[in-house]
Amino acid sequence: MWIEPEEVLLAGALWVSERANPFFILQRRRGHGRGGGLSGLLVGTLDVVLDSSARVAPYRILLQTADSQIYWNIACGSSRKEITEHWDWLESNLLQTISIFDNDEDVITFVKGKISGIIAEENRLKQSEDQEEDSGKFREAELKMRKLFGMPEEEKLVNYYSCSYWKGRVPRQGWLYLSINHLCFYSFLLGKEVTLVVPWTEVTRLEKNATLVFPESVRVSTRDAEHFFSMFLNINDTFKLMEQLANIAMRQLLDNEAFAADRSLPKACKTLKNVSALKRDFDARAKNEWYRSMFRLTQDERLDGHTDCTLWTPFAKMHVVGQLFISNNYICFSSREEDLCQLIIPLREVTIVEKADSSSVLPCPVSISTKNKMNFLFANLKDRDFLVQRISDFLQRTPDSCWGDTNPLSLIGSSVCPVQLRRSSYCHHRLTRASLCPQGSSGVPPSSSTGPDSVHKGRHYHPGLPTAKQSLLQLYHQDGPEDLGPKAMKERMKEEAWNIHFSEFGRGVCMYRTSRTRELVLNGIPECLRGELWLLFSGAQNELASHPGYYGDLVEQTMGLCSLATEEIERDLHRSMPEHRAFQNEMGIAALRRVLTAYAHRNPNIGYCQAMNIVTSVLLLYGTEEEAFWLLVALCERMLPDYYNTRVVGALVDQGVFEDLTRAFLPQLYEHMQDLGVITTISLSWFLTLFLSVMPFDSAVLLVDCFFYEGIKVIFQVALAVLHDNMDALLACSDEGEAMTILGRYLDNVVNRQTVAPPTPHLHAMLTSGDDPPPEIDVFDLIKASYERFGSLRSDVIEQMRFKQRLKVIQSLEDTAKRSVVRAMMTESAFSIEELEELYCLFKSKHMTSCYWGSSSSAAERHDPSLPYLEQYRIDPVQFSQLFSALSPWVCGSHTPTLSARLFRLLDQNQDGLVNFKEFSTGLSGMYHGDMTEKLKLLYKLHLPPALSAEEAESALEATHFFTEDEPQESSFLSDLDSVRQQEVTSGENPKDGGEDGEEKKEVKDYRYYLRMWAKENEPKRETIKDLPRINQEQFIELCKTLYNMFSEEPSEQELYHAIATVASLLLRIGEVGKKFGNGAKKSEPQAPPPAQRGEEGPGEGTSAEAQMCRALADAQLEPPAPQTSDEEAKDDTSVSSYSVVSSGSLQCEDIADDTVLVSGEHRRGSTLDADWSITFEQVLASLLTEPALVEYFERKVDIQVKIAACKAQRAVERQISSASDHELGQHSS
Repeated sequence: MWIEPEEVLLAGALWVSERANPFFILQRRRGHGRGGGLSGLLVGTLDVVLDSSARVAPYRILLQTADSQIYWNIACGSSRKEITEHWDWLESNLLQTISIFDNDEDVITFVKGKISGIIAEENRLKQSEDQEEDSGKFREAELKMRKLFGMPEEEKLVNYYSCSYWKGRVPRQGWLYLSINHLCFYSFLLGKEVTLVVPWTEVTRLEKNATLVFPESVRVSTRDAEHFFSMFLNINDTFKLMEQLANIAMRQLLDNEAFAADRSLPKACKTLKNVSALKRDFDARAKNEWYRSMFRLTQDERLDGHTDCTLWTPFAKMHVVGQLFISNNYICFSSREEDLCQLIIPLREVTIVEKADSSSVLPCPVSISTKNKMNFLFANLKDRDFLVQRISDFLQRTPDSCWGDTNPLSLIGSSVCPVQLRRSSYCHHRLTRASLCPQGSSGVPPSSSTGPDSVHKGRHYHPGLPTAKQSLLQLYHQDGPEDLGPKAMKERMKEEAWNIHFSEFGRGVCMYRTSRTRELVLNGIPECLRGELWLLFSGAQNELASHPGYYGDLVEQTMGLCSLATEEIERDLHRSMPEHRAFQNEMGIAALRRVLTAYAHRNPNIGYCQAMNIVTSVLLLYGTEEEAFWLLVALCERMLPDYYNTRVVGALVDQGVFEDLTRAFLPQLYEHMQDLGVITTISLSWFLTLFLSVMPFDSAVLLVDCFFYEGIKVIFQVALAVLHDNMDALLACSDEGEAMTILGRYLDNVVNRQTVAPPTPHLHAMLTSGDDPPPEIDVFDLIKASYERFGSLRSDVIEQMRFKQRLKVIQSLEDTAKRSVVRAMMTESAFSIEELEELYCLFKSKHMTSCYWGSSSSAAERHDPSLPYLEQYRIDPVQFSQLFSALSPWVCGSHTPTLSARLFRLLDQNQDGLVNFKEFSTGLSGMYHGDMTEKLKLLYKLHLPPALSAEEAESALEATHFFTEDEPQESSFLSDLDSVRQQEVTSGENPKDGGEDGEEKKEVKDYRYYLRMWAKENEPKRETIKDLPRINQEQFIELCKTLYNMFSEEPSEQELYHAIATVASLLLRIGEVGKKFGNGAKKSEPQAPPPAQRGEEGPGEGTSAEAQMCRALADAQLEPPAPQTSDEEAKDDTSVSSYSVVSSGSLQCEDIADDTVLVSGEHRRGSTLDADWSITFEQVLASLLTEPALVEYFERKVDIQVKIAACKAQRAVERQISSASDHELGQHSS
C-alpha cells in the first residue's frame, strides 16, 4: 500500500535490493522469502516477537535521487504481488514524468505530493469499507478471547493490546485482553504457552512503575501473586482503562448499582480504528467524571463536546485562553492557567445566543446573554456555526419547569431584583403545580405562603414553616441587638468586600470564579452570605433550581415510616450540636429529622450514617431545610463519595490517602505515628465530620467554607498542618493515648477571633481540657500555613491516590468479611479455618459470576451489604448445583442434579429460592464431617418433604401431615406456659378494668407466643432421630435409587451393591410387618398416637407390642403355603427383588436404579403404591449397621481439599484445552 513518504537514512540495513532504476528501489526484508542465513533468521525472529500491528512489511519501495544520500519510503507490501503492482504503476506513470525535472528537490516534492494525493483519494473512497474492516477485526479478537479463556458471550471485550508478560525474568510477548470483568493474557512462543486470567474483583493493587528489572510497566497484584506487563505501545491509555475497569469491580463489591449497564453514555461521532463501542463508552465516562468533578455538576450530566476558545473578562479587560465545554444543561469554561477564571452558565439562565461580527482582533465570536443581564463573549471558536447549533438544540430540550423557578439571585437580600419582576409571568403560571404540591423551595413566591391554612393542613412540610423560609441562625439572631463592636465592623468589611466582588465578577451561578474569589473565601465568608455561597460553590444551587417541590414530596412520603435508618436518626437527633440553642428546642430537631429522613429515603444505599447528623445540623444553621437537603446531597453523592455508606468506605480511602501524604510530606513523623497507630484513629473523625466534631464550631465552619470551594484537598492540607505544628510533641510521645491527648487539646484551642456569633460551648474541649491549656491558635493562621506548606497538593493527584487506596480498602473489607464469616462458622461447622476460607471464596466467586454473567437482573439483587456477612452473598439452585457437583463427596452420576435440588430445598429454610453461605457450609459439613448417623439422617431427610418435591413424590402430603398432628399439643403447651407467666407478671398489679386487662393479656400472650414460635424454629439442633417422620413406600424407593447411584464409582462397587440389596430387602419386609402391626393397632385403637410417640407407651404395652411384632415378622418371613400360589410367588419376588437384580451383576448403576423402581412397582400390582407401608429412620439405621461395607463407606473420612483444588483448577484446565485446540486449529489452517 502507499504510505506517507518518510525519510530512511540507511537503505541497506536489514534489507536486500531486488529491483532498481534511477529514481526508485524495490527492497525485500532479510529473513523473508528464500535464503537469508543466520542474519535472516534473527531478523525474522525479531519481527515475530514485535507487535503485529507495528510489524515491518517484508517489501518496500524507496525514492532516491542521484545527488542525495537520503531515501524516502513511499510504499510497502505484505506480498510480492502487491509490491510489484505498485512498482509497475510507478514505472508506467511517474518514471517518464520525473525524468524531465532538472532539480532533484523538484523530483522529491512532486513524488511526495503525488503519493499524498493517492493516499487521500483512497481514504475517501474506502472510508466506510475501512470502518467495517476494523470492526470486523475487533469482533475477531473478541471471539478469540472467548475461545482462549473459555468465556461466555456475556463477557464483553473492551480492548486488547500487544505487550510482554514477565514470567520470572523472561518476558513473554503476547496479547493482553481487557474485558468488563477479567484481565486476560495469552502467549504462545517457542512451544511454550502462557495463559493468565485475573478477575478484576480480585485485584488488590494496580500501579504503573518503572524499575531497573522491569522497564516502564504495569503491576497487577492479587492476594496470591503479582503480575508485570510491559512494552505497551501507549502505556498511559492502557493503564487508564485498567483503572476504570478495576473501579467498576470495586463498586460491584460495594453495591449492586455497578452491575446495571450505563446506557446513557454518549457515543463517539466517528468509529475509531480497532476500538470497541465499550472502549468509547469508557473514554466518554472518564471525560464525564472529570467534567462533573471540575464544575461540581450532577451525576446525570453528560459532556457533549469541548473546544479551545478565548473568553473576554470585563474585570481584567483581557481575553483569557481556555476551553469551552457543552453538556445537556450547562455551558462551562475553564482557563488554561489554573485559577485564572472559571465559569458555569446553566442553560436555564440563558436568554440569547448569537454570532457576533468577526474581526481580526475578535475572530469567530459568540455572545451569550443570561436573565440577570450578564453577557459573555467567547471568541476564536473553530467551528462556530456547529457550536451555536448544538447550544440551540440543548436550549430547546431544556424543560419548561426550569424556567419557572425564582432566579437564584433573588434569594439574596430583601429587595426584589428587576429580573424577578420581569419573570413574574413564569412564576404565576407555575403556581397551579405549587398549590397541588406545596414545596419548601425558595422558588415559591412569598405570597403563596400566606394563603389559607387548609392548603397546608395535614402536611409535615410546607412554606409556612419558619425553617422553610429562613435558616436557624436567622431565626435565632433576628431579635438580637445590633452589635457595633470591632468584630462586627470586621464582619461588615467582609460583606462589603463580597459586594464589591459581586458587582465586578457577577453574582449567582454565572459568577466569574477567579483567584480573587479564593482569597475572599480563605479570609472567611460572612455569616449572612454563607448559605448562599455554599449552595453556589457546591453545585447544590443547580439541583435546588431544577427540582422544585422534590424535597417537600420526599418529606410527605417518608414521615411516619419506620425503618432501621429512622430508628438511628431518632437516636441521634438530640446528640446533634446539643450545645447550640437552635437544637435545644423542637423546631430545630424537627427540621433536622425531616432533612435526614428525606435523604435516607432518597438514597437507601447510604440511608443514615452517624456523622451525617452533625454535618446536617450545621447546614441547617445557614440554610433553609430545602437548601440544607440539597447541600447534603452534594456532600454525600459528589464531594465526599462513599463517605456515609454502611462501611464508610470513602472515609477509609481518604484515611489511606492521608497516610500516604503524611509519609510524603512528614516522613519522620509518619514512621513514629505508624508505630503508635494514631493516624488511623484520628483521621476518621476528622474527615467524616469535616473537623466539626473535634474543633470549636466557629473555627470549623471556616474550614467548611474552604471545603465547599476547594474540595477535599483543604481537609488534607489542614490535617497535615495540624500534624506539622505538633511534630515535636508527637515525636516525644510513647503511646497512642498521649498522642491523642496532644492533638485533641491542640484542636480544642483553634479559635476564630473574628466571629460575631455568640460563643458556642465546645463539648469536646470540656472533656479534654487540662490544668494548663496550650496557647490559642488562630484558625486563619492555621489555614494560611496549610496553603503555604502543603498548597502544592493537586486534586488530580488526590484522585489517583484515592484509586490506589480504594482497591486496598475494599479488598481489606472483603478479607474482614471472610474472617468474620469463618469465625462465625467455626462453631457451626466441622471444617477447618483454611477449608472454610476456601469454600467462602468459591461461594463468593460463584455469586459474583452469576451477577455479571447471569441472564436475569435478579442476580445482582442478591448481594445486600447491609445484611450480616454470613448472608450477604446468596446463590440460586443453578449455582448451588454447580458447586454441589464439584464439592459433594456423594457422587451420584446422572442422579447428582436431582440430589442437589433436594438438598437446596432442604437448606432453603426461608423458601426464598436462595441459599446463603451459612446454609451451604452447614449442609456440606454434614456430608464430610458428620458421623454415620448424621450422614444417614441427612440422606434420609433428602427423601422427605420439603426436600422431596411434590412432583417427585405424590404422597408428600402424608409426611407433612405428621407435623400438623403435633401442633395442637405444642400450641396448647405454649399457651399454658404463657398464661402461667402472665399471671406471674400481673400478680402484683391492681386491675383497673376487666375488659382492658383481658385485652392486655391477650396482646402480650400473642406477642410472646410468636416470639417463642420464632425461637423454636431457629433451633434445628434439638431434633433427634425419633423426631424424624416415617418414610413411605415411594420415598423409600427414591432413597434406594440414591444409594445405588452413590456407589457407581467406588472400588468395592459390587460388595456395596450386594449390601444395599440385602438392606433394601430387609426393610421391605420390616415395612410389611409394620403394616400388619399398624392395621391391628388401628382395629383395636382407632385413635392411636403418632408413630414417633409409640416408644413412650407403658412397659406392659411395649412388651406386648414387641412380641406381636416378632410374631408378625416370623409370619411374614415363614408363612406356610397358601392355596393361591401366585400371591405367594409375588410376595417372595417382592422380598428378594432387589437382591436378585443386584446379584446378577449384569446391570450398570443407572439400570439398577431404574429396575429397582420397576420391580418394586410391578410386584405391587400394577404400580399401585401401598399407602399403609412405612418405616422409621431407626429401622433404616439399624438395617444399614448390619452391613460392614455400608458402615465403612459412611464412616470413611473424605478430604475436601482435593475437591476444592479440583474445583479451582477446573476453569484453568478448560482454558488450557480451549487455547491448545485453538492453536492447533491455527496451525492446520495455516
